Amino acid sequence: MNAKVEEAVPPASGVLSTRRCAELSALIGRELGVSRAQTITQEQIDAFAGCTGDRQWMHVDVERSARESPYGGTVAHGFLLLALLAQLLDELAGVPADAAGLINSGLNNVRFRAPVRAGSAVRVRGRLDGVAPLGDGRQLVTTHVALEIVGAAGAAEAVAVSADLFVLVFR
Repeated sequence: MNAKVEEAVPPASGVLSTRRCAELSALIGRELGVSRAQTITQEQIDAFAGCTGDRQWMHVDVERSARESPYGGTVAHGFLLLALLAQLLDELAGVPADAAGLINSGLNNVRFRAPVRAGSAVRVRGRLDGVAPLGDGRQLVTTHVALEIVGAAGAAEAVAVSADLFVLVFR
């Protein structure tokens, strides 16, 4: 997929990349910040449709969507937007300094709240909601994420997707 990317964020630049795993509990309830904005292109939507077989006209038929869709144009698949959460949250939060890596391990309370039209910019806002020690240097970190549609002035117009994301942090 060819995503239009505005200013890439270096991999180790996230707010958690300067923290150690033992310090994560102190951040519970705190907002982690807001990611960079990423424009959702029709090319991304078409590629996702090709991968998944979900070729509903509201996603891939630009002319028909302009005429018949209640949104006035094509919209991104909800699951495409859900897939972007991990990437944007990783850029926002990063990996704790003493962790070997992260594994996405689940989602709760996923809600598709607003359609995202092709050409719209989105970003992720994250809040650390929980840290559960699992032994052997592993922790289950829960982050509430909101994928926001970014308006022309840079303010959030709406939340497109919200979810609680579970990530296994291991050392």
